[in-house]
Amino acid sequence: MSKDINKEKNGKRGNNKKNVKSKNTEGKSPLDKVQPPNIFSNVFFYIFILIAGYLLFGLLFPQNFISEERPISEVMTLIQEERVQNVTVAGDTVEVLLKDGTMFKSTKEEGVSFSEMLANNQIDPNKVSGEIKVENRIGLVQVLSPLLMFGLPVLLLFFIFRQMRSAGSDILSFGRSRAKMFNRDHPKITFEDVAGNEEAKTEMKEIVDFLKNPEKYRKLGARTPKGILLVGPSGVGKTLLAKAIAGEANVPFFSVAGSEFMEMLVGVGSARARDLFRMAKASQPSLIFIDEIDAIGRQRGMGIGGGHDEREQTLNQILIEMDGFDPRTDVIVLAATNRPDMLDPALIRPGRFDRRITIPMPDLKDREEIIKIHMRGKPFSDDVKLDQIAKRTVGFSGADIENMLNEAAILAARANKEKVDMRDIEEASLKVTMGSERKTLQTEEERKMTAYHEAGHALVASCVPDMDPVHRVSIVARGGSLGHTAFPPERDRYNETRTRLLSIIATMLGGRAAEDVVYNEFTIGAADDIDKATKLARKMVASYGMSPLGPISYDGREGNPWLAREFSEPTHSQEMAAKIDAEVRRIIDDAYNRAKAILTEQREVLDRITQKLLEKETIEGEEYQSLLTTV
Repeated sequence: MSKDINKEKNGKRGNNKKNVKSKNTEGKSPLDKVQPPNIFSNVFFYIFILIAGYLLFGLLFPQNFISEERPISEVMTLIQEERVQNVTVAGDTVEVLLKDGTMFKSTKEEGVSFSEMLANNQIDPNKVSGEIKVENRIGLVQVLSPLLMFGLPVLLLFFIFRQMRSAGSDILSFGRSRAKMFNRDHPKITFEDVAGNEEAKTEMKEIVDFLKNPEKYRKLGARTPKGILLVGPSGVGKTLLAKAIAGEANVPFFSVAGSEFMEMLVGVGSARARDLFRMAKASQPSLIFIDEIDAIGRQRGMGIGGGHDEREQTLNQILIEMDGFDPRTDVIVLAATNRPDMLDPALIRPGRFDRRITIPMPDLKDREEIIKIHMRGKPFSDDVKLDQIAKRTVGFSGADIENMLNEAAILAARANKEKVDMRDIEEASLKVTMGSERKTLQTEEERKMTAYHEAGHALVASCVPDMDPVHRVSIVARGGSLGHTAFPPERDRYNETRTRLLSIIATMLGGRAAEDVVYNEFTIGAADDIDKATKLARKMVASYGMSPLGPISYDGREGNPWLAREFSEPTHSQEMAAKIDAEVRRIIDDAYNRAKAILTEQREVLDRITQKLLEKETIEGEEYQSLLTTV
């Protein structure tokens, strides 16, 4: 099925006469309100600025500018010698002005007045030419001490209460739905933006007709479907199809992910579910879309170590809300998942999700339509052929195709081209599937071993039945591999035969067989090939029934089907497990010996392909076929 194209078209504004206001922005709940500014926080901010300014001013411009300090005994001596003009006493500080204009300060004994000190030293106060002044100055510490003592706790309490109030409002807002709302004022997505997938779109059009003309169905006693479950692999366009229904029906569309219901506080998920359905009912006719519903819709009471209370409460609330729909309520729930086997049976039964629409990977025709849409707005050269791209993208989802064409445009721009050509698309396809080219420092012997390895894959594929033609052989490192051999399917296959599977296993082991034939040595480069070949052979025996053990499934597990395999018990005995291992070993050994025999017989061709790889690093399909003329 196609990954629907993420291109949105501008829709016409509709007059929404329901309770949903057109001014609601995307992603906001109608319950959200704008909070007025808090003037008290501004007042305390200015008070803080004033205090900081006063402290800074006091530090930079102190009231006492006298820097020289002398002992108090010298002050007594100068007064006795009648050299003092004025004396100013401020607390324990004594400021002295001499007749010659010199100023200094001194510190007297604490608790003793200046006049008592003169009397104790038998000095006549009249020997001071000017006057002796006593001042009561208020220091910076005296001002700040009561302010900090009483003001700081008040400020602290204020901010504590303010945070408690905001925290309380946040707790209350936990129960609000986090659904994003797309109403009639937003750009719409229609079925024209969804390429391919005609069967699914046909079923979707019925849902649109339900929302547009509900009375037509009610006259015949039909009720509106309550739920529609979209099932398919990632990237095929389940979310875009849901948006297309809302765009075609021109109704409010509430979109939310299953994980957005989950919070640490128990009961929040169910509260959000109630709020979501309340909003949808107030805006009916409307659509609710829950993406990745398996996050909250898993089977209840089957978790490892007990269930998850919050998830189960949320699921129960959704079940209740869907059961509580009035027959005249025009609210349809859409849900998407790529793991339908994990869903609770109560959720997917008729009456909750009445329809189940499967969206598969796109076929050849669908891929062509997807490519056409994604080619819009991009200049392509004349050598770009849609049918060739569609044939070489077997197994690609719509998201993969979009990513491939985007990478092709980036590669063309990097090379300062005016148009995207077929070579850019080929490189982008490899980059999406295998990764970018990387420079790997190899010795000449390592390059030669890699070339023999890839040539072994290609030559075995050309000599076994039911294999697709070799499209490219390369020893250019990409991703985690030092080379690759590509033989993309010529057509979409929906079934496989035993003969073809055995040929695939032999092709996978062709690289290891080439190392054995040429060098009588093995490398670690075949590890991934061996792993894939072993898994395929085990499926042939345990799942597909393609062995002498008979058409019996030995791959089943008792217990919950979606639990990890290591937590469930096998359904066969240890003796049967040994027989399965023996059959897997026999299939692998036969395929390996078959590949080794082919390469031994065709050693001259193997050397020829290897030599060409060492010269050019990459051999395309036509050139490769010319090297097989003597086969």
